[in-house]
Amino acid sequence: MEAYVGEYASGKSENAINRALELVGGEEPVTLVDLDLVEPFYTLRPLKKELEKQGLEVIAWETKEAFGLGEAGSVIKPEMRWVLKRPGHVILDVGYGVGGSQVFNLLEGFDQSELKVFAVLNVARPMTATLEDILHYLQGFPKLDGVINNSHLGAETDLDIIRRGADIVSDAAKALRVPVIATSAEERFKSQLGEKDHRGNPVRYIKRFMERAFW
Repeated sequence: MEAYVGEYASGKSENAINRALELVGGEEPVTLVDLDLVEPFYTLRPLKKELEKQGLEVIAWETKEAFGLGEAGSVIKPEMRWVLKRPGHVILDVGYGVGGSQVFNLLEGFDQSELKVFAVLNVARPMTATLEDILHYLQGFPKLDGVINNSHLGAETDLDIIRRGADIVSDAAKALRVPVIATSAEERFKSQLGEKDHRGNPVRYIKRFMERAFW
């Protein structure tokens, strides 16, 4: 079981989706869960049918079922409460960082030893722009098993921002004594980055889905 946690525009949903799709095709089923209960605009809801056609089971509110806008947010769907009891791989997409991670307490059977929590970090965002910012931000996490450098500027992302993110996130991981799980980047950077970034971290190449998720 893995949880991808991050602030708005960190790329946590893209990482969660791509990780779940990576696991499809194995011997065990894969369940992707939308646990971003605060921000209803960019969620997995509009992508649910598309992702299910690719072999995932997606637990998320249907757009027609959702309610509330902005900070009104949403509530936990009954199936979500029991999701940790499901067989196979379970991937959680958790929004709003430290605050969002409190949703773990609503899940039946939550066991910190069995759930891996990864913080997705984007140094282009103000809350995680510097080493000091990241260390302060991650202090509030009740559990942290690794960090992911997902530094980007949307369509304007270039190699410099990815590499700057790798430097800052690697230094933060060293200070926190947790591993860098990966640098994630779009496939268009594959010829420039290779299998590892310049700090020696593995690179995960991802496809973008969330640009189609606004509703």
